[in-house]
Formats: sequence, C-alpha cells, structure tokens
Amino acid sequence: MSQDQAAAITDTQLEKTRARYGLLAVVASNLAIVVVAIIGVWRLDGDKSVIVGVLTAAFTAVSSMTTAYLGIKAISNTAKSFALSDSARRAAGSAAPSGGTDPRPGA
Repeated sequence: MSQDQAAAITDTQLEKTRARYGLLAVVASNLAIVVVAIIGVWRLDGDKSVIVGVLTAAFTAVSSMTTAYLGIKAISNTAKSFALSDSARRAAGSAAPSGGTDPRPGA
C-alpha cells in the first residue's frame, strides 16, 4: 500500500470518527435538554405559562443544536469534495503534455 493510500484511509477513518462523536455529542446534549425540560415541567406543578416557556426554550435549543451540527457537517463535506476534485483536476492538468501553443484565442 502506498503512502497516499494509507493517508486516504487514515483521513477516511478520521472523518468517520469525527462524524460519529459529533453526532454522539449532539444526541447526548439533546437528551440532556429534554431531561431538564421534563424535570422543569414536572416541578412547576401546572403553571401553564411557565411550562409553555420551558418547552419552547427546550424545543428551540434542541432544534438549533441539531440544525447547526447538520449544517456544519454538510458544509464540511461539500468543501472536502470540492477540494478533492480540484486537486484531482490540477493533477490531471499538470500531467497533460504541453503542445507549445497558447490555448487563448487570438494570442
């Protein structure tokens, strides 16, 4: 196995590990928010206006956390795929032989 292949495998494993633990952190924090909201509602003994506030805040926190994680992950994956395709395109372009002509029209 060449050094480039080993680096690619290492990068893939690193990305899988980051995704796994990032998702675990989001799920754990969402569960913590839900537990705190449930305990808060239970301890309020029926004060409906405060219960609505607690549940709204909990829903906002959970949805914001999840959306932020998924958005950052999507942007990261997109940037990585662009970088890989750009480097492959540059490698293919540098390997092409030069014909000695200027590719610009009229030059």
